[in-house]
Amino acid sequence: MEKKEHIIQSEQVSERIDKIISTINNDWSRTQVQQWIKDGHVLVNGKSVKTKYKGILNDIVTIEIPELTELDVLPEEMNLDVYYEDSDVIVVNKPKGMVVHPAPGHVTGTLVNGLMAHCKDLSGINGVMRPGIVHRIDKDTSGLLMVAKNDAAHESLVNQLVAKTVTRKYKALVHGSIPHDYGTVDAPIGRDTKDRQKMAVVDRGKHAVTHFHVIERMEDFSFIECQLETGRTHQIRVHMKYIGFPLAGDPKYGPKKTLDIGGQALHAGILGFNHPRTGEYIEFEAPLPSDFEELIDNIRNNR
Repeated sequence: MEKKEHIIQSEQVSERIDKIISTINNDWSRTQVQQWIKDGHVLVNGKSVKTKYKGILNDIVTIEIPELTELDVLPEEMNLDVYYEDSDVIVVNKPKGMVVHPAPGHVTGTLVNGLMAHCKDLSGINGVMRPGIVHRIDKDTSGLLMVAKNDAAHESLVNQLVAKTVTRKYKALVHGSIPHDYGTVDAPIGRDTKDRQKMAVVDRGKHAVTHFHVIERMEDFSFIECQLETGRTHQIRVHMKYIGFPLAGDPKYGPKKTLDIGGQALHAGILGFNHPRTGEYIEFEAPLPSDFEELIDNIRNNR
């Protein structure tokens, strides 16, 4: 069982212990932390506390991170849109509405379920719940994903992501007319301090950089391409909201009055990387889904 220690800082004094812990790691939800506290996995100065305990300066917080309980993830036959496949890697065009990997309470219908039926040899680095998954895109974002079929390929692809040598370009429709043709958003992203279900630009967040350029301006909207330099959770959605041009249709980060299109207008259209075995750079491009194309046409023609 992994252990983490944290010393309460001045800005955390009088905050609830569950809130403090959930800000230490962006992958820890407040609900998850509360369960850890109830199960005795959190100690303050060597003693168990309740979730409502409020931090005191220099408190020593010890967090025991329980081992994940692996669920029985079963293969499911799916008509996957495979763009490339060999013995090391597979590139798939994920449709909008599909979850990438299972989670407690949602263990069927995911891309991983389909991949397990399609190929029997996925990397085991991420465990039973996320075999082969190197990176992910949101449920309602469509587009290209690379998946590792062995551990050596997995490590190579992860290292390329860390080194920022992977090409990831997205098409997006945003509210508003962006006045400049090119831009870069360099702003740290972390959990929203007011809403733990969201990410936001926060002072103590992780380094995040998004480059964008405007493809076309339409009445009240801009059609853009974004290129990721980093890969934070909800990065494009958070960054575009931060500069005042939130994604159309985004139920989490968009304006109250947005397009009713079943989720954000975002498509991971271009993916390029060095092949983990040969070192050759390979790149793939998936066209906009038909409903995204139709949306653009309708706005362009004011329908």
